[in-house]
Amino acid sequence: MVVQEDNPNTGDIQEKTESAPVAAEPAKIFTVEILHMIKDAQQQHGLRHGDFQRYRGYCTRRIRRLRKALKYPQGDKRHFKRRDVTIGQLTGKKADERFIHIPLISAERAWAYAMQLKQESNTEPRKRFHLVNKLRRACFYALQLQELCNTEAFDARTKLECEAYVAWMHGTLHFELQLWKSAGEHLKRAQVVYENLAKALPDDEQELYRAKVNEFTPNLRYCAYNISGGASGGNIDEILELRAQGVLENLDVLVSQTKTESSEGLQTIDWRGRKVTVRPEKVRLFLLSAQELDKSLAKASKQDAKIELIERILMDCKDAIQAVRDEIKQDPKLRSLTTGQTVSGVQYLLAYLSYIRHSRTLQRNLCLVEQAKLNFDDPNQQSQQNVGDGKRVRSQDLARLYEIILQNVTEMQQINGLEEDAKYQGEVENLAVTFKAFRCYYIALTLIDMKKWKEAVALYERASNYASEALKGKTSPEFKLQDELKKVVSAIEGCKFSAHAYSVLEDDNSEEAGTTTKSQKTTKPLYERLSLYKEDQSLHTKTPNVFKLTPDMEPIPCKPLFFDLAMNYVELPSLEDKLESPGKKGPSITGFVKGFLGWGSGGGNK
Repeated sequence: MVVQEDNPNTGDIQEKTESAPVAAEPAKIFTVEILHMIKDAQQQHGLRHGDFQRYRGYCTRRIRRLRKALKYPQGDKRHFKRRDVTIGQLTGKKADERFIHIPLISAERAWAYAMQLKQESNTEPRKRFHLVNKLRRACFYALQLQELCNTEAFDARTKLECEAYVAWMHGTLHFELQLWKSAGEHLKRAQVVYENLAKALPDDEQELYRAKVNEFTPNLRYCAYNISGGASGGNIDEILELRAQGVLENLDVLVSQTKTESSEGLQTIDWRGRKVTVRPEKVRLFLLSAQELDKSLAKASKQDAKIELIERILMDCKDAIQAVRDEIKQDPKLRSLTTGQTVSGVQYLLAYLSYIRHSRTLQRNLCLVEQAKLNFDDPNQQSQQNVGDGKRVRSQDLARLYEIILQNVTEMQQINGLEEDAKYQGEVENLAVTFKAFRCYYIALTLIDMKKWKEAVALYERASNYASEALKGKTSPEFKLQDELKKVVSAIEGCKFSAHAYSVLEDDNSEEAGTTTKSQKTTKPLYERLSLYKEDQSLHTKTPNVFKLTPDMEPIPCKPLFFDLAMNYVELPSLEDKLESPGKKGPSITGFVKGFLGWGSGGGNK
């Protein structure tokens, strides 16, 4: 029972509770996972190695910290005034869940002291009296805990765990007192509660409770052995069947409430046929906001608004993934165990959050594609040549977007924990084939712009094959791409024949005008090919090839002695008559000179 003492602080709290309009405020309902909390504390503070003294010291320090943080001390430095936790601290505006930890840790401290004395009583038998007193103290605090948990401030799961904890503590006390019948009844009660509680919880939390149930089996067999007088230690269920005696009358009601509460508030998620418990509060809030995202997207009319909403969710998803990773790092239970449902459950939750992140990223990229298609200039449709004043989007831009989407799908295939899921891998693979069809289609449009008709026909054919394969498979219901894929298939048929026709026409023109094609590639200026007709687009540019203004360089003699331009065209007279015939002596050179100068005999006579 809970002891309430007359002191000023407690009285003030009670008076405020009575005078305040409690009905106006929604009552807080707490959930305390008693078994999970004490097991974690025991594993971290000594009981992994059986060191009960270390665990008892931790409990003492923990109670001191709790009372100091809650500003609920027991007296001052000189005087001690006992102050037990009352229901007033757990209701109202200033209700705090940590108050319930005080009686729980107090019971654990007394139990740890008793187990320490039990180890020491092997050599000192007188310590058994001290041991029994400490177990009685532990039962006293456990009853305080039960009285607080049976109020409306706690949910059904907390009530069940408290019931099992009190039964286990009393069973331990009666076992040490060798009261075999009552010890067996209490232990059997705790075992039945933990069994039903495990059935009501998700798969990843059942292992802890089943392990606790298995701990009761040796003590129950020993109680049955002593009850039967040593005749047989056998059938415990026949000796200690408590459910038929109506000991746990409210068990079925509490179990059903626990199942309902565990399925509400996103405490568990059901994804791909498996239930996983969500422990971090940040992850629960993110999943709640993710559920409301689809409704917000349906209300948004513009693609920019949808992209902004999805990007906000992606930021929250990143924080939620980090919270789960921090829990894995900080929880020694998750670090120490390598197999089991707890570790795989947390990893499965991490895989689920990673899937949400990649799927929402894919949804954001699809919104970008839809936004780009509004300003897309399709080369196959002449009506879309003038898009408007907005930014024109080319086919290679859309192909690049689909390339980014394919990288995102590849990351979805590589999520840890889903490599062996054949159904999931099949859905993602079909999704990848779908986006490959879109990518090939827009790459083909890019080749049409470049007038590469044959390559465009080949890519149209590949896109058609991808689209046909994607339509046969099953895609995830989150991405409804079947209608758009059918439109692409119908568009590919016409585009493929158009590109093929252009390819044939290009081949015919090249065969008929072989020389013309060569002349089109010549570098002769226009004045040298006036007799040939050609549509030369370079004539409309700023540097047309019309006439060569600077003539070609020709070699000439360097520094001539004279320039006789008429020398090659002068015909000189024949001088044959001036030549002497053979045998006849002709005038000498001396006579010729004398005659030419006008002196000599011939000249004087004249």
